Amino acid sequence: MTHQRAELADLLLGVDRSSPVPLYFQLSQQLEAAVEQGRLRPGSLLGSEIELAARLGLSRPTVRTAIQALVDKGLLVRRRGVGTQVVHSQVKRPLELSSLYDDLEAAGQCPATRVLDVRTVEASADVAAALRIAEGAAVTLVERLRLAHGEPLAVMRNHLPGGLLDVRGEELEKTGLYRLMRGAGVTLHSARQTIGARAATAEEGALLREPKGAPLLSMERIAYDVTGRVVEHAGHLYRASRYSFELHLLVRT
Repeated sequence: MTHQRAELADLLLGVDRSSPVPLYFQLSQQLEAAVEQGRLRPGSLLGSEIELAARLGLSRPTVRTAIQALVDKGLLVRRRGVGTQVVHSQVKRPLELSSLYDDLEAAGQCPATRVLDVRTVEASADVAAALRIAEGAAVTLVERLRLAHGEPLAVMRNHLPGGLLDVRGEELEKTGLYRLMRGAGVTLHSARQTIGARAATAEEGALLREPKGAPLLSMERIAYDVTGRVVEHAGHLYRASRYSFELHLLVRT
């Protein structure tokens, strides 16, 4: 517990009283950034509102409002007899052709992988159409559970054309699929991606620690290499409570 409290003590928190931004919002944003960047890890204790208010020279209502904003987002939880505790951070991922493993690693989210299945199967009609191969042709099926800070984040299913990559479970537990593809000389160029949402099945909920029927974000992707060849068909499911896609939009003039 001393170590957990030390994480908060090491943070450089402060507010700008001359700013038009409300003080509670400034504090809330700083704490949220610390959680998302891994500087406040799951299980960390924030201490009491009185302690935090005294440290920053703020009123208790201001601190209470800042903390409640993060409780409402699901990043913090109030536990009787324990105090306010960090639950987890929500992963915000840019919508681009990149590996979830690489994105989590770059964001300090401590990615880990549990390989559920790696085997050669016959391409179904849908998979064959996506990969532009004959139905029944041999393809590599890869199924994984991706975790961040030890918490399940996504169930990932990928189909690769037969012979594209020698995939081994022990390698997938240490790194991302795209990194393995690059190491095998596959140069990714572009992708077509569809994002949706649906309810979790009982099996998916068990893997993701969500109840049956919980909302999940879905993503289907077809990726191409520099020659225009289809090199991947992916179908991923993400916990909506812990994951979101982030887009940057430009005004067309």
